[in-house]
Amino acid sequence: MPKRVDHDQRRREIVAALWRIASTGGLEAVSLGEVAVEAGVSKGMVQHYFGSKQEMLRYATGYLRARVEQRISPQPPTLRGLLLALLPVDEDSRTESLVANAFFFRALNDPALAARFREGNTMLRDTLAARITDEIPALDPTEEADTLLALLSGLTNALLLGHHNAAAATALLDHHLVRIGAHRNSPP
Repeated sequence: MPKRVDHDQRRREIVAALWRIASTGGLEAVSLGEVAVEAGVSKGMVQHYFGSKQEMLRYATGYLRARVEQRISPQPPTLRGLLLALLPVDEDSRTESLVANAFFFRALNDPALAARFREGNTMLRDTLAARITDEIPALDPTEEADTLLALLSGLTNALLLGHHNAAAATALLDHHLVRIGAHRNSPP
């Protein structure tokens, strides 16, 4: 009987190899051959699932979005909980952030990838705005969501560079939440 292959699982394994490369060497270090070596499979197998590097990168951005959505969806329905879930405070979220940064730099010169980033940013801003509307109705939810996204971006970079640790980043986030009237003692 022929061996059954889970094609989605195989694609995720290949993309995991791409992530390992991108998180340390950026997207410039990614090629079908390098990904094959990192994944421990043949280049032909990578090409079977992804006809080109561009196709593999497109799939990887969708997988990145799905992973972020999985990470934030089980969080308590609080603004603070959502924001904390977006910070790179463990190895998995750190890798996701490094890969996202690699894609961000590529998006600066790739209109299709830039459009995907804008779409994801809009979805995240809308999610934050909904939480703000629920918790702090006196604020302009879109304006505050944009401010929080900028704060998260800066805190993410500070965490990735080692300028702040998780406790310091959380304290800064809490400081801002108190300033805007969010309840600091709400669960994460």
